[in-house]
Amino acid sequence: QIINMEGDNTSQDCLKVCKMKKKVLRKQVRAQHTLMRHEGIECVSHATQNLVVANAGLGNGMSRHQLFKIVEEYGLVETLLMPPNKPYSFVKYGTTAEAKKAFDALNGKEVMLEDFSQNIVLYVNFVEKVSWKNVVPTSLPPGLTVVENVISPEEERRMLESIDWMEDKDTQKTQKTLKHRRVKHFGYEFCYDSNNVDKNKPLPGGLPEICNLFLEKCLKQGFIKHKSDQLTVNQYEPGQGIPPHIDTHSAFEDEIISLSLGAKIVMDFKHPDGRTVAVMLPRRSLLVMSGESRYLWTHGITPRKYDVIQASELGQKVGTITADVGDLTLHRRETRTSFTFRKVRRSHCNCIYPSVCDSQKGQQRQGQPSVPLSEVEALKLEQEHVHKVYEEIATHFSSTRHSPWPQIVEFLQSLPMGAIVADIGCGNGKYLGINKDLYMIGCDRSKNLVDICGEKGFQAFVCDALAVPIRSGSCDACISIAVIHHFSTAERRLATIRELARLLRPGGTALIYVWAMEQEYRKQKSKYLKEKSDSKGKEEEMNPDATRGLPRDGAPEGSSLDSRSPLRDSEAKGHDAEPVAASVLPVHTNRTSFHSQDLLVPWHLKSDPKKKGGGAAAAAKLSSPVASEESQELSPVFHRYYHVFCEGELEAACRALDCVRVQKSYYDQGNWCVVLEKL
Repeated sequence: QIINMEGDNTSQDCLKVCKMKKKVLRKQVRAQHTLMRHEGIECVSHATQNLVVANAGLGNGMSRHQLFKIVEEYGLVETLLMPPNKPYSFVKYGTTAEAKKAFDALNGKEVMLEDFSQNIVLYVNFVEKVSWKNVVPTSLPPGLTVVENVISPEEERRMLESIDWMEDKDTQKTQKTLKHRRVKHFGYEFCYDSNNVDKNKPLPGGLPEICNLFLEKCLKQGFIKHKSDQLTVNQYEPGQGIPPHIDTHSAFEDEIISLSLGAKIVMDFKHPDGRTVAVMLPRRSLLVMSGESRYLWTHGITPRKYDVIQASELGQKVGTITADVGDLTLHRRETRTSFTFRKVRRSHCNCIYPSVCDSQKGQQRQGQPSVPLSEVEALKLEQEHVHKVYEEIATHFSSTRHSPWPQIVEFLQSLPMGAIVADIGCGNGKYLGINKDLYMIGCDRSKNLVDICGEKGFQAFVCDALAVPIRSGSCDACISIAVIHHFSTAERRLATIRELARLLRPGGTALIYVWAMEQEYRKQKSKYLKEKSDSKGKEEEMNPDATRGLPRDGAPEGSSLDSRSPLRDSEAKGHDAEPVAASVLPVHTNRTSFHSQDLLVPWHLKSDPKKKGGGAAAAAKLSSPVASEESQELSPVFHRYYHVFCEGELEAACRALDCVRVQKSYYDQGNWCVVLEKL
């Protein structure tokens, strides 16, 4: 019986080991799929010098220090890469033998995080090679400065002690409104319900004396330009944050300053075009926001227990947090108190950012473009906010246009050998070489983009989409990808479709893509809404085709149609866009849903080393008035006109022509698409 019992125990142990091995293998496979989905990196079955360690990433709460300590036990670690917010890390050893030793020891191993918050199990795979694109350090938003060690530790202690957190009636009332932090106001109370101050009801006592002395010191040293009369003190426990916001324009003057006491923190800044900058605010540092950083960028603190910071900046060096995977780690947050000083505004705000200014809502600034009400106005709008802009941004634009869209490729691949195909609005020609069995020719309104086509060996010429110098009925097929939405009237958009039809032979087909008003369709968000700022240097811009890869157009000679055209915007079904008559064109916030069919979309131009001078100067002329002069000098922002199409609008325009029929229509990642057949 004893022997039988021992045998049973042994078999149970073997069963447990077998189950554990199966579980580890299952988790390994899942980690492989995650890596392929996130990074496009394939794991291999044979041993290499490189390992990917799942559950050992910054996103899991694993710090660089802890992971390095774990992996260095098995050999010389040449490289340790920890991508921000990801659940995995990469390790490169000096030899394959060392990597194999680490693989055998760590795969399936349970470890406890440094903060003792939880145990995690590591799952390890081999990869052939890990290469990460070098990240260019980001600069601070224009008008933002951080002054380190602005006060001494003794002054910090006295300032913190000057705040009495004993709950009086005013404090109780405020605490109920802001349950996520402790807050106290001096000078004037900020009303969070209205996001403003009552300028006629100053609080008794003014600012604490020690704070007045601090402001005088900052004025004397030139850190600030005026003395504040309102102070908000916030105390945050670890894990708490501030929602992204812009301090109300009508409530406060230009300069806003914030003193960080007790602990350091990472504050996130975001531009309306989607650019984000993470800024380290060291303990006892002063943040000064003025100009663009104060009026246009949102700022906030993400609620979390850890900040991702530069490992080399553990000494509280001031600067932006760059997504350098070879130099990132975690920093556990501590209790932080912020002293935010503002000067109450006594007059109307007349800043150069009307799109985000509550004082200027509903007012049109002189020279700000409007929806055109005539052919002359349409020509002028397209010339300034389509033609000139694409000439200026052509090189940068082309560098972001390289991935063909599958359904467009499928259309081109389906055409018979020897077919003659015209790409009307070919941009940098990314579709001209898709099918070598076709005779393809491209045209575009931008000479600089056509020149890029020539450099690639493609046949292309300059013209506009309303007057293409190709013989009628000579094309077997045409494509118009992300072009027609750049025409600013319904009549001009319809005339462009008519010109496509003219080029086709009877039975020929045309594929048209336009940007869709509906960026969420059948409960699915488009890729445009899903994509966030890309740390690999891609421009966070435009829609799937207009942003990723294609043209624009407009032309001097358009045809005028009857005002009862079925293409009129108001007759498109199922949209809640604003009426367009005599309205100022809004500037769109990238990666957000549309609230207007006619709008300006920002393009943030990155510097071109081959092109010096002229870019910033041209930007100053071409940009909408909402762009700041500072940002134009450093990194010009251009605004391109778009008309986004509602569901059914493109088909309605096509059916207005009796020479074509709609063969197929569909929705493709934020675009409305049709295939036309010439009758």
